[in-house]
Amino acid sequence: MNLMNLLALSDFYAQFLAISIVMLIVTVLLAVVAIIFILMQPSNSDGINAITGSSETFFGKNKGKSIEARMKKWTVICLVAIIVLSIIFYLLPIIFA
Repeated sequence: MNLMNLLALSDFYAQFLAISIVMLIVTVLLAVVAIIFILMQPSNSDGINAITGSSETFFGKNKGKSIEARMKKWTVICLVAIIVLSIIFYLLPIIFA
């Protein structure tokens, strides 16, 4: 056996390493996007408005809910994608074995 053959990465290991790195980068990016979506969502509590008795108009409530619904939907999509990628990343050595 040649020493260079022992030190060189096999084609199998190189593919495994490349797929692992790409999946980790995508997972981290999805996590950052999910955090941003979560932080941008309005809180569900009324806060000081409950004490003063002020209320929103019908148009304001529906506008907020449509934006809030989209934000929640994209948050769920990001979190499900993170879960799927994490499971695939866990099973990746089994798949390549």
